[in-house]
Amino acid sequence: MRNFSEVTYFYLSDFYEMENYKSVYFFIFLIIYVIIVAENVALLLVVYHEKILHEPMYLLLCNLAVNGLYGSTALLPAILSKVLSHSYEISLPLCQTQIFALHTYAIVEFTILAVMSYDRYMAICYPLPYHAIMSQRLGKLIVFTWLYPMLAFLSVFIFTLQIRFCERKIEKVHCSNYSLVKLACTDTSILNIVGLLSVVLYTLPQLMMIFYSYAHILRICILSVKKSKLKALRTCTPHLLAVINYSIGCLFEIAQTRLNSSHLPHPARLFLSLYFLIFPPILNPAIYGLSIQVIRVRLLRLFSRKSRQVQKM
Repeated sequence: MRNFSEVTYFYLSDFYEMENYKSVYFFIFLIIYVIIVAENVALLLVVYHEKILHEPMYLLLCNLAVNGLYGSTALLPAILSKVLSHSYEISLPLCQTQIFALHTYAIVEFTILAVMSYDRYMAICYPLPYHAIMSQRLGKLIVFTWLYPMLAFLSVFIFTLQIRFCERKIEKVHCSNYSLVKLACTDTSILNIVGLLSVVLYTLPQLMMIFYSYAHILRICILSVKKSKLKALRTCTPHLLAVINYSIGCLFEIAQTRLNSSHLPHPARLFLSLYFLIFPPILNPAIYGLSIQVIRVRLLRLFSRKSRQVQKM
């Protein structure tokens, strides 16, 4: 009888298809990580230094930037080290740690976007008491955006931690809960059902908050004069773009994980599996930086100052 405890490491098989283009993939992932760090740190610095941006909306945006750094750091340094390595193994503890980090990043991202929709709802539907109400609730909302996802995912992930494994091949460049569960020695049909039901736990409260907020925002826009409509749409556009971008990434991940994508070329599969982990942290600072004039001007000043310093060296 096979000893289940022998399986303490796994192979990330997608790296084998990168072997002929290691330097190219390394350069691409390195540039992506540098861009993510530079954009999100710059956004945090701008909000920190500009007192006019010390508002609930921008503090929630800072949380979005921190989460982008959290998720990309859980993913990209590990990919970079594996691309350069001759071994594509990952230990069980490291795999489990990465799963927890990446899945909580995903849920935190959606939760922050939901709370940001509530912030826009309060700003547009209750403009006069907005600052007083949000100032009182902001701390609790920020704690909620981090604590709820952590506890929600842990309540399901604890079942994965008890599984014993008979297979070692993970067909990704990173670990995910579903790909790890598929390698279990025992029947995991019940766990798969729990996993699907947990998606409701991860997404339903956030979806309800987003739809509720925008339903009322739409009602206000319909009843308002043209100038007020344009102002409301302008303040909501960055958030809507961020929600759409993240939703596209989640759909790509679900389709790539749950459906048979073996017929797709490797770069396409890689793109689908990494979109929701890479593109939101890249595009969110760009979306808000281009849409909000104060941030745009301050970012331009920051980067122009840095470029002058580099030229003087």
